[in-house]
Amino acid sequence: MEMFNFIRDGMNRLPPGFRFQPTDEELVFQYLKRKILSCPLPTSVIPDVNVCKYDPWELPGDMKSERYFFCNKETKYPNGNRVNRSSASGYWKSTGSDKQIISSSWKNNHAVGMKKTLVFYRGKAPRGSRTDWVMHEYRLVNAGEETTDCNFPQTENSAQAS
Repeated sequence: MEMFNFIRDGMNRLPPGFRFQPTDEELVFQYLKRKILSCPLPTSVIPDVNVCKYDPWELPGDMKSERYFFCNKETKYPNGNRVNRSSASGYWKSTGSDKQIISSSWKNNHAVGMKKTLVFYRGKAPRGSRTDWVMHEYRLVNAGEETTDCNFPQTENSAQAS
């Protein structure tokens, strides 16, 4: 089967009629987890872009629709854990509390990830002015279960490979 690459020149180029509208669970379990484990992705529609190096209006893709990117967190200081979320003209600030992403395909509906909402502020912290730009950051939750291969359940009735 031919592998399709739907990213060209940093832009999402799905064939006419196709829409990429994954749920939070699909983003975490089918894309993020597979990416971290170096497993094949269902399709290559999410590019690697360091989103904090750019202002939101400079990011690739159509500004009128949702855009998705893989990005490694960059620490602010070499020996610290603080994340650097500043760009050339502003910064991304966390707002609200993180939301759990619950798996619907596992017994006991345990959390598979977390979703953080960030808002872009122009200027320097803490006196920046809030904009309408919103970003959702997803991360995996360590549930104590390690998956060593790339077999993931696709439906509620499928079994996890050990």
